Amino acid sequence: MSVPEGYYFTEEHEWIKVEGDVATVGVSEHAQHELGDVVFVELPELDEEYDQSEDFAVIESVKAVSDVYLPMGGKIVEVNEVLLDQPELINEEPYEGGWLAKIEISDESELDSLMDSVEYTAFLEEE
Repeated sequence: MSVPEGYYFTEEHEWIKVEGDVATVGVSEHAQHELGDVVFVELPELDEEYDQSEDFAVIESVKAVSDVYLPMGGKIVEVNEVLLDQPELINEEPYEGGWLAKIEISDESELDSLMDSVEYTAFLEEE
């Protein structure tokens, strides 16, 4: 299972990639594997603001319905509408085409509470 560099992760297996004051958010390869085939995604509304660790999206798979939590607080500035017609992209490309939303970060210091790729790899090995 690959864990790309330049991403940060939560213990709930969400990822975030920060580029300036905007960050892209999704679920890790491990999370999509555990979920199984994704069949539906509920995305957040544009301009909605969320706190760190607040649920902002829902992923429904053949196994379960799961809330997705925001790794860092911020305002939704873009959602991946392609997922509405192709939710399976979360399984196929969890770090590329399967991203959920982009946020305008509200507090950059929240990044300190997340795991980098090395820490996340170690976390997965312990789990």
